[in-house]
Amino acid sequence: MPKKILIIGSGGREHAIGWKIRQDSPETALYFAPGNGGTAQIGENIKIHHIDDLIVFAKANQIQLTIVGSEKLLSEGIVDRFLENNLIIFGPDQSSAKLESSKAFAKEFMKRHSVKTAAYESFVDYHLALRYLETQNFPIVIKASGLAEGKGVIIAENIAEAEIALKSMMIDHAFGNSGTQVVIEQYIQGFEVSIMSIFNGNEIYPFLSAQDHKKIGEAETGYNTGGMGVIAPNPKFTEKYRSLFEENILKPTLAGLKSEYINFSGFIFFGLICTEEQVYLLEYNLRLGDPETQALMPLLESNLVEILQRAIAKQPIEIKWSNQSTCCVVLASGGYPFSYQKGFEIKGLNQISHHAFFAGIDENLKTSGGRVLHIVAQGNSLEEAIGEAYQDVEKIQFQDCYFRKDIGQN
Repeated sequence: MPKKILIIGSGGREHAIGWKIRQDSPETALYFAPGNGGTAQIGENIKIHHIDDLIVFAKANQIQLTIVGSEKLLSEGIVDRFLENNLIIFGPDQSSAKLESSKAFAKEFMKRHSVKTAAYESFVDYHLALRYLETQNFPIVIKASGLAEGKGVIIAENIAEAEIALKSMMIDHAFGNSGTQVVIEQYIQGFEVSIMSIFNGNEIYPFLSAQDHKKIGEAETGYNTGGMGVIAPNPKFTEKYRSLFEENILKPTLAGLKSEYINFSGFIFFGLICTEEQVYLLEYNLRLGDPETQALMPLLESNLVEILQRAIAKQPIEIKWSNQSTCCVVLASGGYPFSYQKGFEIKGLNQISHHAFFAGIDENLKTSGGRVLHIVAQGNSLEEAIGEAYQDVEKIQFQDCYFRKDIGQN
């Protein structure tokens, strides 16, 4: 078991990963770069951000395993750089990370390997994209191809909304360079499912299912966010859907990875949408989901670090899960996902009964981000977990606190 582990990132996901490792291995020294107020309570926060500086730190402190939460650093090649310096790191290399950092690349991969997905076209020319939209049925989905922190997806109900979305991405650069290429795809009506997994280079090992609630408003209304809450496992994801996922998405993905020599030890996140008859892949992520990780780590009975070590060694993996359910409710700053104020004191943290995974909270326990806190409760049923989570949510106070009241209810 590694005695020193570095976890890269600053959100609730990284706090939950560190919490799980601390439960499994209390003697392991944890370092977080840059971390937050919660990670400071279970390890040491390191205020460094650049890959070169992280390599220097890992070498100087004899870090034996690095886990990357940041999709940005994965896309910038942090894994390649660490491996070049003989440092053990869990995650995809820069080439493999394109499955997340470029939605156009990912859709082309799906098409090549007959992975079940929505019909699409990708564009780098604004006028060609506009002309294509004029021939389509609505609603339609418009995605910034690059990384956009979970916010670069717009469902346009009509041509006017589609034109506004396209202009915001390609002309006004609402998502920076991420919107210089867009993917326009068929809208599929159904329910979403998150399946995280571990890839050891030979096999893909799926986690429990989860249901994320991405919209800022109740009943899935308003703008997309990084996620406002999660339930796990997802009760709608029955054995029928699991079989369809494995046959039409997981198996062809694995075959595609092998045939294209995309070989790494890391996480693969499958974002799915399920209709009455079929399961479609919306996207790949090449790291753990946030806030799905916060909901799943309390249910993971296996030792997380041992799983990662076996994946790195390309050994078979067995993952054991609790038969309980969890509900995660995100407490956000008023105004999120747009502008919001910071620096508000958070009260009630010492009164809650379940897990509190910090995200936008600094080491003085004041708000420092859009998604501030993730309250996660376990229960013998989903209904029990939801009830317990909201009991804890009511104990937390900070100015302009906002949360959805319907997590797990739809």
